[in-house]
Amino acid sequence: MTYVVTENCILCKYTDCAVVCPVECFHEGPNFLAIDPDECIDCDICVSECPAGAIFPEADLPPGQEKFLGINAELVKTWPVIASKKAPLPDADKWNGVEGKLQYLKK
Repeated sequence: MTYVVTENCILCKYTDCAVVCPVECFHEGPNFLAIDPDECIDCDICVSECPAGAIFPEADLPPGQEKFLGINAELVKTWPVIASKKAPLPDADKWNGVEGKLQYLKK
């Protein structure tokens, strides 16, 4: 099992989760973070650190978020690893909790 970054991360990109990851399995894109399913050790530390509540265990993905397992696996192949804290996107607080953001995902 792996953990999965889901839709609510889009346009927020808080990096609190990446800082606490003991195996550096987070990858950074323009407006989203992704977890490498092959590197994730299922430690659960990132879940409570995510201000957007966007990280879930693969087995407990909310309805409609299942596609993000494949999205994470695809994006980590080309995005760089992130292990340090960065400022969230400028309008992160405005976008946190907004539904239907997949259309805004920049790859």
